[in-house]
Formats: sequence, C-alpha cells, structure tokens
Amino acid sequence: MAVTLRDIRVWDTGEHIDLVVPTTGSPVFGRGVDAPDVDASRLTVAPGFADPHVHFRDPGQTAKETMITGCRAAAAGGYTSVLIMPNTVPAIDGEPVLPDELGAAEVLESGCRTVIDYLQHYEAIHDVTLPVRYDLCVAATKGRAGAVASDPERWGWYVRGVDEEHKDAAQLAHPVTAVSDDGSAVPSGAVLREVLDNCRKTGLYLIEHCEHHETGAVNAGPVADRLGVPGIPEETELAVVARDIELVRETGVHVHFQHVSTAIAFDAIRAAKAEGLPVTCETAPHYIALCDEDLLRYGTMAKMNPPLRSAADRDAVLAAIADGTVDMIATDHAPHTLGEKQLGFLDAPNGIIGLECAYGVCHKTLVDGGIVSDARLIELMGVAPAAMMGHPALNLTTAIDLQDDGHAGANGRRVLDLGRLASPDLADLVILDTAEQWTIRADDFKSKARNTPFDGWNVTGRAKATIVGGQFAALNN
Repeated sequence: MAVTLRDIRVWDTGEHIDLVVPTTGSPVFGRGVDAPDVDASRLTVAPGFADPHVHFRDPGQTAKETMITGCRAAAAGGYTSVLIMPNTVPAIDGEPVLPDELGAAEVLESGCRTVIDYLQHYEAIHDVTLPVRYDLCVAATKGRAGAVASDPERWGWYVRGVDEEHKDAAQLAHPVTAVSDDGSAVPSGAVLREVLDNCRKTGLYLIEHCEHHETGAVNAGPVADRLGVPGIPEETELAVVARDIELVRETGVHVHFQHVSTAIAFDAIRAAKAEGLPVTCETAPHYIALCDEDLLRYGTMAKMNPPLRSAADRDAVLAAIADGTVDMIATDHAPHTLGEKQLGFLDAPNGIIGLECAYGVCHKTLVDGGIVSDARLIELMGVAPAAMMGHPALNLTTAIDLQDDGHAGANGRRVLDLGRLASPDLADLVILDTAEQWTIRADDFKSKARNTPFDGWNVTGRAKATIVGGQFAALNN
C-alpha cells in the first residue's frame, strides 16, 4: 500500500510534486488506506530535522524520560535523527558498569557490560522499534567527572567506520560520533589536551558546553537582583569559548560550541570562523524566543544553563542567526519532573524540553519575524545538523530527476516514489505546514516530561508527518 501526497511543495526549489510514501495501512492525515490520495497543496516536504543535543535520561533517570518517550517526542516534532548526550547514569564513557553504581541494574540486568552496549541494543532489549535514528556521544572524561580523560580503548571500536565488518546491525545503526562532557565544560589543562588528542586520533569532534560557573542561578543583572538570587556573568561563556578557540588554532580539532547565548561569545566565534578555524556553533529555541526578563513570568520553567541572558544578548542571538554565525539550532531537550522544577531558583535543575515545539517556536520567532526564510530555518534545523552528525540529507530534486522517466503525474506534476528509490532507507523527511497556527499543549506531548515555558504559546508552522527510511514514523493530524 502507499499514500500519495499530491501537489506537495519541495522545500528548496518550490516545485510541486506528487510524493508517494509506502504505508502499512494506518490512517494518514485522517484518511485510511481506502482513500490513499491526500491534497497536500498546503504542505512542504523537506529533509527531516536533526538534533545534535538531546538528553533522554536512559539509563538511570527514567522517571524523567526514556529512550521510548524521547524518540517518540522527536518524531512528533519532525526529527528523524538525534544525538544522545553522555550524561546518562552511569555516563556513556565506555567503561564497564559496576554493580554498585547508580543506574547499573538497568544495564547489567539486560546482559550488557557498558552503557554503549545497552543503548545500541535498546530496541532488542525492550522489544520495541524506535521511530527515529540515534547516535551516541561519548563522555570526554571518565564518569563525566572532569578528572581523567575517557579511554578510546574503551569506546574507539564503536566509532562509525571502525571494523564495521565485525559489528552487528545495532552497532552499525547507533555509532559513537562525537565527544562531550555536556552539562559542564571539559576542565582546562592536561585533561582537555588529552581529550582533544583523543578526538584527533579517532576523527571525532568535541562538543563543548561553553559555559562554566561555580555559583549562580540566573543571568547576572537586574532580573537576578529582583529575584534575589546570585547571578551568572556572561563572561563565564566567553572564557570557555576563547580558551577552546585558542586550542583549535593549535590542534586543528573541530570544536562545536553548544547553546551559545551571549553577544561576546558570538563575536569570538565569528572572528574564529573568519580566520578559517574549524569551529561550529548552535543556539537553542529558548535563547531565540526568550530573555532573562521572562523568568519573572515563567519562573523555574525557564531556568537553564547557560541561563537566559539579557534582551540585548537575545538580539545578538538573532543577529548571529541572520548573518550565518549560528550553524544550527539544537533543542538541548532536557526532561525533568515537575516536582524538581518546583524547588525554586536555587535548587531546581536546569533545562527545558523542546523537541515537540521547537519548529513552531522558531518559525514564529524567526520566519514570521523576518530573520530567516522558511528554507533557511530548514537548513538550520535539518540539513546542517544532519551533515555534522554524518547523516547527509536526501537531495529531493536529484531523487526526482533520477525517477523522471518522462511520464508526469496528475496535472503535469513530477512524481517521487519513495518505494522506488535505489536506497529507500535514506529517505528521512519531514512534512511541514509552514502556515498552520496552533497552540502548544504540553499535556499532549509524547515526552514524559512537561517542563517547558512554551506551554500555551500560539505559534505558526508545524510538522505534520515524519518519514524515516521511506516510511511514516509519526503523524500529527
């Protein structure tokens, strides 16, 4: 069976085509298999979104999120691939899990020795098919403790392209593709140099949490004073960015800066790029749409690390997106329980969830706000992060050209049949309604968590369907 999305717009060329998607018979856009044609003239087909920065809390903190709920949330938001950060419990560092470690039971009772093994074989262990692709980011230091660099002898074999003839299908599907201690910056000194050397030897890049502070809960300034809580100066971000840029200049290792939030850090990154250094950076929907003044409205639901910065810094985020300094947008999807987020500014954990509303928030702020075009937002959320993660996007026009046998579809439109692709498994796509107006309802999320300041926001632009490997993985009717 198949469903044909008639008159759908191709995201980058504007051509309207008929897109044929194989289906197992489930209703599509409110229609069953007895009505296999869908009027898709309002819709756009684009490469699936990719998120290089998610926390799924599995193993060790599954009251917050699991691989199942996290992947379902990603698919619902239009994401076809994600990169799992290493701050699981135990950490993803390649070390054998010890029985007395927090979270060890989930790994050891599954018959696995390491968290890498557990996550790679998660679907078989839990008898589930996850709807999105996922890669693993290995911890830069053992246990993410910052004291000793993690050992490539423990995790280097899992890197994409290494000894692939001896790996099983799950190991091939979920490789280690990056290094990070996300949640904290890698400490300066010998440890950082060893981490960079490990990246150089394995061909991976370092994802750097570009911010470090010992005290503070929110951005330093009038809002912190009004709330009566200690502030975090913006220089804490620049200190890590400037330090790492100097080491990139020395070593040539690619460093990717996470969740950049300040004007001064963007200035440093902009200059490094002009110099030709291998640095990239991301920002997140919350730094695009919010500033520290919003803490007065949303409270700890908007507490994060780095903290929401000043309105001037938010303007700098928008400027950095507009001029291309920002390479991509990542959600930093960070689930917490509502009980934790109600502990107050000093004790509540940092972070918000974002996979299911990121496109709507970014479209409302960036496209409706005249900062970027629809196509550029797709590049920021899909094409660029997918390329960095090693998942090149399907070139839709090339695929259409290869199938074009001179016989047009209805009304002269060309046809792209995903079932006829030479490699249908490469067809990771999102179907977008760029004009849909909708209200974010956290209670409707697939995620286990509800910690978002965007609940109740009216936004535009929505992922209507997610296609992974040429098959529907999620539908939003």
